[in-house]
Amino acid sequence: MFTLSETSIVATIVLVAFAILGWGFYRAKPFGKLGIFAWLQSVVLMAPWLLFFGLFAAGIYINIVGILFLVVASAGLYIYLGKQLRAAGQDALLKQKANQRLAAEASSETNTTENAPPPVGVAELKVEVLTIPEDDLNAIKGIFGIDTFFATETIAYQEGAIFKGNLRGEAQEVHNRLSTSLQERIGDRYRLFLVENTDGRPVVIVLPSRNDPRPTNLAQKSFAVILFLATVATSLEAAGILLSFDLFGQLQRLPETLPIGLGLLTILVAHEIGHWVMAQRYNVRLSWPFFLPAVQIGSFGAITRFESLLPNRTVLFDISLAGPAAGGIVSLLMLIAGLLLSHQGSLFQVPNQFFQGSILVGSLARVVLGSALQSPLVNVHPLVVIGWLGLVVTALNLMPAGQLDGGRIVQAIYGRKTAGRASLATLILLGIVSLANPLAMYWAILILFLQRDLERPSLNEISEPDDARAGLGLLALFLMISTLLPLTPALAGRLGIG
Repeated sequence: MFTLSETSIVATIVLVAFAILGWGFYRAKPFGKLGIFAWLQSVVLMAPWLLFFGLFAAGIYINIVGILFLVVASAGLYIYLGKQLRAAGQDALLKQKANQRLAAEASSETNTTENAPPPVGVAELKVEVLTIPEDDLNAIKGIFGIDTFFATETIAYQEGAIFKGNLRGEAQEVHNRLSTSLQERIGDRYRLFLVENTDGRPVVIVLPSRNDPRPTNLAQKSFAVILFLATVATSLEAAGILLSFDLFGQLQRLPETLPIGLGLLTILVAHEIGHWVMAQRYNVRLSWPFFLPAVQIGSFGAITRFESLLPNRTVLFDISLAGPAAGGIVSLLMLIAGLLLSHQGSLFQVPNQFFQGSILVGSLARVVLGSALQSPLVNVHPLVVIGWLGLVVTALNLMPAGQLDGGRIVQAIYGRKTAGRASLATLILLGIVSLANPLAMYWAILILFLQRDLERPSLNEISEPDDARAGLGLLALFLMISTLLPLTPALAGRLGIG
C-alpha cells in the first residue's frame, strides 16, 4: 500500500498536469480551430501518463505491455491531430492571403459605386492567389483540350494548382499526352499528376519539380552503412541465441554463428535486390536500404524510399511486390530444402510446438516430415530455422500498413482511401496482439514512427493495375496471413503435429 506522502506526491503530479492542460486550453481558445487542435495534441501526449499515475495512485498497476499500448495509441492520435492541424493551417493561410489581396484590390479601387459588383469574383480570387508565374500558368492551361482534359476551374494548391474539369479519354493515354505537352512548353520545371478529387472525379494537379523526392545524401548513406553493420551483428547474435549462447559474451564462438547469420542476411539482401531489379526496369531510383536490426530475428527488414516520382500505380505494385517475392521465394526454398535434409541427428532439436506457430510452416512440415512431428522433439536442419525466420520477416513487411511493402501493394490495387483504412486496422490489430507478443508491439512502434504515412501519389493515380496483379497481391497477403497465423491446438492435432 502507498503511504500518505507517496499518494500526495502522485496526486500532486496529476493535479499539476490537469492545471497545465486547463491553462493550455484557456490560452488556445482565442486562436479558434488551430489553437484547439494544438491543445488537443498536448492532451493526447499527456493522457497515457495521466492515466498511469492516476491508476497508480489508486493502487492499480499497468504492466509494460499496457504502458506501451497506451503510448502507441497516444502517438497514433497525435499524428492524426497533427494532420488535421496542418490542413487547418493551410486553409487559414489561403484565407489570409485571399483577404490580403482583396483588401489591396479594394484600397486601389477609388471609383467603385455602391451598387457595383465586387472587384474580384470567387473564381478570379482563387486564380489570383496562385504562386505560379503568369507566363507558366498560361502555358500550362494551353496543354488542355477537348480530346484530353477539358479544364473548367483553376484552384491554388500548395506551390502549384489544381485544374478541375472533364477527362476525355483513357487515363494513362491522357496523362502521357498532357505530360509530353507540358514538357515541350515549359521543360522540366513542373510535374503533372492525374488524381481523383474528393468527389471521385478526375483532376489534374501541377506542382513545381523542386518538390520531387531528393536523392540520398552522404550523411544518410553513412547512416545506412551503420545500420547494415548493426544488422550483421544482430543477425549473428540471433544465430547465437538459436544455438543457445550469447555471441556478444562469447565472441570466440563467432564461426559457429556464420552459417545461420549469413543465411538470414542472404534473405534480406535478396529482398532488396528484388526491389532494385524491378526499379531498374522502370527507370525508378531507390534510396539505399536502411536496415532495421532486431536481436530476436536478426532484422525486421529495411526501409527503402523512392527517389523518383512513380509513373502509375502499376509501377508502384511491381516494385513493392518484387522485394517480398524474391525474399519469400529464397526463404521458402531454404525451408523446403531444410525439411528434406532433416534427419535423426540434425543440428537442431525443436519441440513439435515449433511447427504450430505458423499455418504455412506447419502444413509444409507435415507434408515432408510426416509422423516425425508426433515426437516431443523433432530433429531439423538449420535451413528450416533460417527459412522460417525469413518467411516471418517477409510476412511482417507484407502487412498492409503505411509504406511497408504490403501497404504499398494495397495502395496500388485499391487506392489511397482503402490503404489508409487498412493501415489503421493493422495498427489496431498489432496493438491487440502485442498484449500477448511483445514482438508485435515493437513492429507497431516502428510502423508508427517510421512507416506510417502512405506512399506519395503516382503521376497517374487513376489507372489501376490489371486483374493479374490484383490476384498476385491477394496471394501475397494470403501468404502473409498463413505465415503469421498460428495453428490452433485442434487443427494441429488433426494434422498430426504434437
